Amino acid sequence: MGSNLKTWVEIDKKSALHNVKVVRSILKKKTKMYAVVKSNAYGHGLREFSLIVNDKVDGFCVDSVHEGTTLRSVGIKKPILVLGPTLSKDEIDLAVENNLEITISTFETLKQVSHIKGSPCFHIKVDTGMHRQGFFVNELQKVIKIIKDNELSGKLKGAYTHFASAKDATYPHYTNKQIEEFKKAQIIFKRFGLGKIMFHASASGGAILYPHAHFDMVRIGIGLYGYWPSKESKVQHSLVNKKTLSLKPVLSWKAKVSEVKKLKKDDFVGYDLTERIQKDTIIAIVPIGYWHGLSRVFSHRGYVLIKGKKCRIIGRISMDLITVKCNDINVKSGDVVSIIDKDKNEVLRATDLAEIVGTVSYEIITTINPLIKRVVV
Repeated sequence: MGSNLKTWVEIDKKSALHNVKVVRSILKKKTKMYAVVKSNAYGHGLREFSLIVNDKVDGFCVDSVHEGTTLRSVGIKKPILVLGPTLSKDEIDLAVENNLEITISTFETLKQVSHIKGSPCFHIKVDTGMHRQGFFVNELQKVIKIIKDNELSGKLKGAYTHFASAKDATYPHYTNKQIEEFKKAQIIFKRFGLGKIMFHASASGGAILYPHAHFDMVRIGIGLYGYWPSKESKVQHSLVNKKTLSLKPVLSWKAKVSEVKKLKKDDFVGYDLTERIQKDTIIAIVPIGYWHGLSRVFSHRGYVLIKGKKCRIIGRISMDLITVKCNDINVKSGDVVSIIDKDKNEVLRATDLAEIVGTVSYEIITTINPLIKRVVV
């Protein structure tokens, strides 16, 4: 794969379908599962990943109308919920044209939609404690009045919330508090005759750790890509269930060595003379950098894999190039380099890279440049 490319991302179809099956196994038969494919499917390729799982999920969640129209353009006909704000009339019109369900989380957007002839289908976002998007529960009667007064009941498809700390097993009380608050919202919708809509609250963390919060649908993102929402969620699930879910990472990121050279002791490497070679060293140049999504913070301390061995990144990461130390490897131009992958007995996952620089796997995979070719394998 990638024979004509300097760098590419491989998407493992079998692993993706395996993860869908694993998540399905913890849901009730009536609970629907939407694949969260926002942010270029968490770096996996919006079109590529969505087409892989299309036949196995009930719908999709995206961040924007643009992402939703992209899915429609490749033939996806299943329900698509836009999680992010839809602010302009042009976007709203596109949502109607492409049969996208938008999120309404402010009175301004609700009133804007109510004044549009042929308004889009929508879900109401409820703020139960995340304190980002959403109406507070004590505002819902006013929301429902506007919906009914403007004859929008038929366009209302769902109501949902989002948990602030479901993946952190040390704060179950807060998540349970949010669940109870959302149940109050559910009661209000039902009291006013809108109880047949879809209620949903759980993303991957909530779906795995809080089965009583599955409601009518779950929104699964990170789990479908083969990663746990957090270390704590994996430990907690294993303790409670005496086993763990066998999630398989879907994405591998690879490149090729473009040049090999020998440096002498005391030679400097890269910009700003930040690293000096302590002994004669063989280095390999790899044509990726922070433009591609390998953050500059990995300078001096990140690793790649070449021929099954870890090679440390030395010197500063440049915009389009990195330099790696490979004294013990018979390396040559054209050799495959693994940035995220398993190579023989060594493994570098997004979680491993995240630990090096103190971030989360979500950031590592979603910041891989979307212009890099995604190859389904």
